[in-house]
Amino acid sequence: MLRGLVFVVIVVVGLGGFIWASDRITLEGERTIYTVACEQGTWDGLRCTGHIAPGDRHRFRASHSRSEVVYWIAGSPKPSGKYTGCSVTDRDHWACKASAGDQPSIAHELSDGKPVQRDASADLPFHAVHKWKWWAMRAGIDGFHKADFSNELDPHPPRTTSLDAGRH
Repeated sequence: MLRGLVFVVIVVVGLGGFIWASDRITLEGERTIYTVACEQGTWDGLRCTGHIAPGDRHRFRASHSRSEVVYWIAGSPKPSGKYTGCSVTDRDHWACKASAGDQPSIAHELSDGKPVQRDASADLPFHAVHKWKWWAMRAGIDGFHKADFSNELDPHPPRTTSLDAGRH
């Protein structure tokens, strides 16, 4: 009986770990940015003066071989978008030029898995948290008042890419 209970616990923990890991970094090599909203307040840097709540999950799938990035909002009926002619190193490092007619998005570049603001007019503003914090808020755990990062406040300058030199 004890052996069966240990087996069940191991299976449940394994499945939980798989689900946890596969949501942020999916089997397809996607990157997810977990945004948050400041309800009944305003943003003061990364701090929300009201109540911080889970927002949209923005997903990006970069393809080095096709030099493109497909992006969408998980669970949203909004159409996905696609950047072409991108400089893609891997799922955490890519840069794309903004083009007229692109679907609105929070990023045209990721560096170390985080969006980098290249042009304030091209990217939608956002505040985001790490995955565990987003899921904790979604589960009803309260007490968070600060985002972990934002494209409006990103201290990292855009990296120099082949797009900057006019090469694709």
